[in-house]
Amino acid sequence: MHAMDLVLRTALAPLLAVQALAVRRHARILPEAAGARSGTLGAGPPLRLLILGDSSAAGVGAPTQDQALAGQLGLLLADRARVTWRLNARTGLTTAGMLKRLPDEDFTCDVAVVALGVNDVTRLVPLELWLARQARLRAHLRSALGARQIIVSGVPPLGLFPLLPQPLRWVLGRQALRLDRHLRRALEAEDDCSHVSMAFPPDPALMAADGFHPSAPVYAAWAARVAACIHIAQPPRPATEIPVGPAPKP
Repeated sequence: MHAMDLVLRTALAPLLAVQALAVRRHARILPEAAGARSGTLGAGPPLRLLILGDSSAAGVGAPTQDQALAGQLGLLLADRARVTWRLNARTGLTTAGMLKRLPDEDFTCDVAVVALGVNDVTRLVPLELWLARQARLRAHLRSALGARQIIVSGVPPLGLFPLLPQPLRWVLGRQALRLDRHLRRALEAEDDCSHVSMAFPPDPALMAADGFHPSAPVYAAWAARVAACIHIAQPPRPATEIPVGPAPKP
């Protein structure tokens, strides 16, 4: 099927280029969500949470960070832990772009949440190169930032994005599915990683006004899926003291 996709993509290349240019020219540009990109909330065992990624991680489509992924995830986890969190995200980032940013990141974390892939799809980054970059990213999170658990959001189904015209939507949708399938397989071999599906109901009403980014309800559902994967270590209970009574009579 991949070989057939390449043949069709090549045949459609002139039309795809025209459509891609038109989308860039006429797409509605939404800002990243406003608000703090770090904080502490909740009570319980300490949990240091790093969220990194592209425009979806940055909350494009939500008015504030409280309604975006970072804010809603922090709120869910605050019921179980004392969460100290940081968001490292920027619109347009690819996996390669994040790899360039990471050496400047000094936030050691227990859990890292990754949301990257859409811009790799739109730039037609080859599968093998993308997988290698994703693996390098996870290795850095472990070795340099201390992540004990890595939650990787899958590649969203671009084939369902209302903004994209056909056949561009079909081509990008096929590539997104392919990257996500191989990403999920790679993560299955890594015990400290979880894959979170980004397949949500194909309802245009759940998209932001630009037809490309999530709305606040999708961010809430996404945060719930991520939160369900996060394991929070509970402190050990103190040993129960055995009451000492009077010595038995001989």
